[in-house]
Parts: sequence; structure tokens; C-alpha cells
Amino acid sequence: MVRVVIAMVVPLLAGCGEGGPERAYVVPDALCGRAVDGDALASFLPGGREIAVKGKSSSGTEGCQVVVDGKLIVTTAEMWAEAGRTTAFTAARQSIGALDEAAEGGRFVYSGSEAFGKTRGCVDAEYQQELYTVIQADGSKRRDADAMKRLILSFTEAVEESAACTAGAL
Repeated sequence: MVRVVIAMVVPLLAGCGEGGPERAYVVPDALCGRAVDGDALASFLPGGREIAVKGKSSSGTEGCQVVVDGKLIVTTAEMWAEAGRTTAFTAARQSIGALDEAAEGGRFVYSGSEAFGKTRGCVDAEYQQELYTVIQADGSKRRDADAMKRLILSFTEAVEESAACTAGAL
């Protein structure tokens, strides 16, 4: 009887919490050259065979797309926005849902599936803009506000240490 129960429970545990297949891929600890909290990222990734991280850029925005077995799961972005605004103001234009959590006095706003952050010291003086970070996991079935917070904090810190920040332009 005990063997039957174990045989039924082990496959459920191996499915990464979503009842799907195991991960045959390695969870990245960097997205587009920016270090991230790999454990936090793993919270949003489903089981599957292959993962691809693809860079994407368009008019003042740089970012990545995380694709698992052909399905877009997570996107990141670094975007310049008007200086002197709040993260909440900037996020209101880009958010796909309600951002009901905040950290560091509103420098970060997030939910269980997306997050926005404002970098420190990343200013483009010529265009009067500041650099913001975005992570959206709208392709994931998992919602985890704590993991999203850790993910945006690590991503934003990496952006602050990047050439995009110190150069003042993407």
C-alpha cells in the first residue's frame, strides 16, 4: 500500500508544481546578460524540454523573451521614461493587471505575475529620462508575489551595474 502511494506522489512532485512535465532544461540565472535570481525565475517557468532566451529591442526599450517549448512565458524590459515620475505612474501605462504590492517606498511595484522597478542613478541627462525595469510573466500559470519581488530586485540591481545605466542611454 505504501509503495502505491509513493508511486503516485513522486510524479506529481516532479512536475514542478503545475502537474506538467519535468524540466529537461536548465533555468537561466541571467536574462539578456543581466543576472537574475534563478530560483525566483524558476517559480514562473513550467516543465518542458527546451528553453530559449531571446533579446528584443524597439525604440528606447531593450529586453528579453523567455520561451519554453515555443510558448512565451516571461518578458523583461529596460525602458527609458520621463524623469521625475514614480514607478507606479510609469507602470500604469505598461501593466497588464493590478499591481497591489510595493517595496522600497514605491521604487518597486509588483503583483504575482509582473513587476516594475526604478533604477537608481540611471539617468539620461540629455533627454531628461530615467531607466525603469519590467518583468512580466503573463505566459505562466503560476502567481507568486514574493518570487516576483525577488526577481525584479535582482534584475534591477544588475541593470544598475550595466553599461546601459552608466552610459545614460541604451
